[in-house]
Order: sequence, then C-alpha cells, then structure tokens
Amino acid sequence: MSTYRVTVTRRVAAPARIAYDLIADYRTGHTQIVPPKVFQNLHVEEGGYGAGTKITFDVRAFGSTTNIRADITEPTPGRVLVETEPDQKVVTTFSVEPIADGSTCDVTIDSVFKSRDGVLGKIEQSLAKPFLRRVYKDELQRLETIAKQMSSRASGPAAA
Repeated sequence: MSTYRVTVTRRVAAPARIAYDLIADYRTGHTQIVPPKVFQNLHVEEGGYGAGTKITFDVRAFGSTTNIRADITEPTPGRVLVETEPDQKVVTTFSVEPIADGSTCDVTIDSVFKSRDGVLGKIEQSLAKPFLRRVYKDELQRLETIAKQMSSRASGPAAA
C-alpha cells in the first residue's frame, strides 16, 4: 500500500492560542470550522478537548459518505494536534505556529493517506488531492473568520 500527502498552510490573523483552542475543542470550536458539506455528524465519544478525545464523523465526497473514527493526541500541547484513525488509513496533523508579533499565526493541516497501489491508487490520488486542498483551504478560512471574531471580542473595550 502506498501513501500520499495533502498539506495546506494559511497565515491566520488571530493569536495562536485562539486558533489552537478552536481546533482542539471538538464539542464547539472544531464543529464550526469544518466545511459542513464535507464533514458532518461530528460526535464526541470521549473527552472533547485535545488529547484523549475520541470522535466519529461522516465524510461526504464523490457521491458517497464514509464514517470515520479518530483518536486525538497532542504531541506538542498548544501547538500540534493529531487525529489518527485506529487503522491509520488517515493521519491528520494540525500545527499552529505563532508569528513574532503575537497577533497572527501560521496554521497547517497536513494529512497522510494510505492508498491502493497501481492505477487505482493513482486515480484516487489525482481526484483526492485537489478536492482535499480546496476543503482544507475552506476550513482554514473558516478558522480565521471565527478566530478573528474571538480575538476582536477579547481585545475590545469590554476586555480593558
């Protein structure tokens, strides 16, 4: 079995802590940033924030729906969060790197997929890679929109 990778990074106009909290909060934050046409029915089975969380969700793509189960780890708490399927067909890493000014950060979604070998695997990859890049760009745009709103509320007049 071969593998392929899809990686998208975006500079987010919000502090790293706010961006990371949205990603790690599977009860509220994460459900707001995933594109709802693709990721549906996210259910927290255990935990809810960061390491130790167990989730299930549906992925709608190419005319079919697949139910996914994932376990969440935090190799670097506050910076790196990993979703791993028990059979490790997909491992997705979310990385949040603060920028020196503190008001922005770089967020990366990086997924490694197991794929069939041969021609079917090549076809799968040729369809999946551009589709997933669009999905991840949408997810990062959603993350930035919500993180900016949260950041402006936190630094607004009421916070003073």
